[in-house]
Amino acid sequence: MRSHQRPFFRILAAGITLCTVLGTASCFGASSEPNQPTAPDAPKEQTTPINVVASVNQWGALAEQIGGAHVKVTSILSSTTEDAHTFEPKTTAVDTLQKAQVVVSNGAGYDSWATKNLERDTVSVSAAQMVGAVEGDNPHLWFSSDARNAMAKELADTYSRIMPKQRKYFTNKLKAWNRRETVIERSMKEFSDTHKNVSYAATEPVAYYLLSDMGLSDKTPESYTQSISEGSQPSSKELQDFQKILEGHQVDMLINNVQKAEDATNILTGTAHKSDVPVIDVTEQMPADSKSLISWIAQLIKQMNEAVSSKDDATSSDSDVSPSESNGEQPSSDNPDSDSDAATPDNTGQTDPGK
Repeated sequence: MRSHQRPFFRILAAGITLCTVLGTASCFGASSEPNQPTAPDAPKEQTTPINVVASVNQWGALAEQIGGAHVKVTSILSSTTEDAHTFEPKTTAVDTLQKAQVVVSNGAGYDSWATKNLERDTVSVSAAQMVGAVEGDNPHLWFSSDARNAMAKELADTYSRIMPKQRKYFTNKLKAWNRRETVIERSMKEFSDTHKNVSYAATEPVAYYLLSDMGLSDKTPESYTQSISEGSQPSSKELQDFQKILEGHQVDMLINNVQKAEDATNILTGTAHKSDVPVIDVTEQMPADSKSLISWIAQLIKQMNEAVSSKDDATSSDSDVSPSESNGEQPSSDNPDSDSDAATPDNTGQTDPGK
């Protein structure tokens, strides 16, 4: 009997060893499927407004127009008394930037403080990157039609990637904005076609891109511009050369950056007034009474048109001039902010954590 039992026990022992190697479940036919990890649920699309932080309110206004009801925009600088070139953000402003989903900046060295130490998943939208501007170039890019158009499209694309289901909404916002931008670009061309060979001088080249788009020629003394661009005070000779241009009526207007009010600029604006040269005041940040970036630019174009038209009227009073021309009226009645397809953002609604 013993000789017949030994093979049985050997087979049983071998089976137990095999089960140990292969696993108990495979031996007894148990399924391992219940222990498999389940596939994660697809991430839900964001339904709350996108948290957008802009370095300056002119770009903040554009970000709000493109995003509409689906964005919450905060502008760090929204006062014409603040200088973005030398601005030092406080802790509250730094915290606001770090919590942003999208940070909208100007770039080209104008607001480098806005893009320092951002979170890894923060999306940065820079006007300088859109048009290839670098530090050392004129940084006042919001006055460039190329930069505005590029930024508007990039913002719409960025919002659509964050909220794909709202892509059509953002596309419609962009189309509405494009229609308003077209109005001011048409008014620039009308100015250029109507007023030939118009020139200007500027206390600081803040509106250079706008004036270039309008076809105006810059007669600011090069040495003066170089000193200002380097952050230096102009020399006495540079000021005297500038004053001669104004006193000799060699320019049609003086563009004055009121956010750079210094002794030199006060001397130049005083000389312009005494010489009956129109002075157009310009700020870097968008004024609080402007409804949008486009409406602000439209107002500046209107002021320059009126200044040049008044000068034309004074120098040609003996010629046959129609009443509408003598009043400096615009031939077009288009309102850049009259498009009903998109809500117009109010600059006063943007918070200023930099204060």
